[in-house]
Amino acid sequence: MSRLEMIEHVETPRKVVAITFDDGPNPVYTLKVLDIFEKIAGKVTFFMIGRHMEEHPEIVEAVKLQGHEIGNHTYSHARLTSLDEDDCLQEMERTDAMIAAMTGRKAVIFRPPYLDYNETVISMCHHFGYKMIGALNTDALDWEQPGVDYIVQKTRNHIKNGSILLFHDGFGDRLQTIEAVKILVSELQLQGYEFVTISELLRLRTTN
Repeated sequence: MSRLEMIEHVETPRKVVAITFDDGPNPVYTLKVLDIFEKIAGKVTFFMIGRHMEEHPEIVEAVKLQGHEIGNHTYSHARLTSLDEDDCLQEMERTDAMIAAMTGRKAVIFRPPYLDYNETVISMCHHFGYKMIGALNTDALDWEQPGVDYIVQKTRNHIKNGSILLFHDGFGDRLQTIEAVKILVSELQLQGYEFVTISELLRLRTTN
């Protein structure tokens, strides 16, 4: 089977970044993210967990209405490399169907929990027609709540045209992430960057 790359960055002459959020939707932190980007008319991508989508359909609707992208992050945040093929399929299929039903659009992107994947996961991505999305700033470790300054400093090291950046809006206290994103968005705006969805970024890769 052909290898499926994990896309962390797209070469483009345009000053664009794709900011992504994993593990939502969350009734507190996802709404804070929406507020940040509504003020600047920027777009982001949410890799949502199916179980959380079931619990908070109104948040999914709010994300959809603001024009952000939703990608598949499995149903229960299982480590897919520890599952057999049928269970892996079910984890991805349930959320794939949920995204289509709740947004009217099929998901085209996928991020494996823990960024952990193997041949089975690659095969599933081919099956669903997904691009598999990573990120450059995984060393920012925002999910561990290492401090706002730490998240900001580590992420700054990865800012360039076409960067894909990873943050979290679900599981636990995400106030550090929210504060860090506010700082970074303000800086990036001043530097002339646009905030685009993953699909918008991938289209730049094919047109430039």
